[in-house]
Amino acid sequence: MSKPSVVEIEGKHLSLTNLDKVLYPATGFTKGQVIDYYARIAPVLVPQLAGRPLTLKRYPEGVDKEYFFEKNATKHRPDWVKTAPVWSEGNQRNVNYILCNDLATLIWIANLASIELHPSLSLAKAIASPRSMVFDLDPGPPASIVQCCQVGMWLRDIFEHFSLQSFPKTSGSKGLQIYVPLNTPTSYDATKTFAHALARLLENEHRELVVSDMKKQLRVGKVFVDWSQNDEHKTTVSVYSLRARERPTVSTPVKWEEVEQALKKKDAALLVFEASHVLDRVGKMGDLFEPLLTLKQKLPKLAGIEAGAASAMEEGLELAAQADSAVEKKTKKSAKAAPTRSAPKKKVRKV
Repeated sequence: MSKPSVVEIEGKHLSLTNLDKVLYPATGFTKGQVIDYYARIAPVLVPQLAGRPLTLKRYPEGVDKEYFFEKNATKHRPDWVKTAPVWSEGNQRNVNYILCNDLATLIWIANLASIELHPSLSLAKAIASPRSMVFDLDPGPPASIVQCCQVGMWLRDIFEHFSLQSFPKTSGSKGLQIYVPLNTPTSYDATKTFAHALARLLENEHRELVVSDMKKQLRVGKVFVDWSQNDEHKTTVSVYSLRARERPTVSTPVKWEEVEQALKKKDAALLVFEASHVLDRVGKMGDLFEPLLTLKQKLPKLAGIEAGAASAMEEGLELAAQADSAVEKKTKKSAKAAPTRSAPKKKVRKV
């Protein structure tokens, strides 16, 4: 292994270790390259992480070896690494989460072989108020991200009916994730119940392709719309985070036009991006997820939505009544261009 390399970042000194250690054996992608990627993507990544409790997913021996999640900040950290205490009901104590507020902290985290970064949907200073609502679209083989594109577009149409903007990103693994920025006072009870309602609505209208229950036996060939990520105690992989896959893929923000193109061509490979690709995309497109930081939106007021997750099916039917005409019009139009309303009969290439 190489000798430690001491670097100065924003006036802070870090000792970077084992830079030539291979963390992605299939490609030879090293720890040094992981750190380099995070250093270069930092201008768009750090704003997305700043102020949010961060869970690290560490792979000290590489992506094909054992990993562990780290929520509580290690005691062996520089004094300039900021943390925030968050009460844990399960542990009945505060968990001291890292706040990745600057470049130096991001590089220190990457040096821990924290390949994946999983932030909270909330800021630490307002932990009970999510800044956005998220839908994690997870395909059950033989379905792929192509089918996720169709479900994502159905979701987009519903959001547009309620005058809500939504933003897609790849999971960096096999699925697609749809974010709805809020940045206004709300609660997880509200976002989780609303998300559950939409998941049940989609399941009710497209039973051949959509499932809202996480039981794996129900998900074969379908897309699981994971609404449960809208929870104070859960995290979703960060935009621009590397993933611990065979290759150094990244959870990448994409344009809706790219989602439509992947669906039209039935080509999952169009939505696979590795670290170098993402750096190039940001150079050309800027930060497609920047609106997540500033765009203020409010969930629509629907009768009984505060009743809780138990009434999500009823709320889904209420949503169906309100959004049906707008959604039906748009999905018919998209079906003419790419007839994938029903579950695909042909096999698609898996990512």
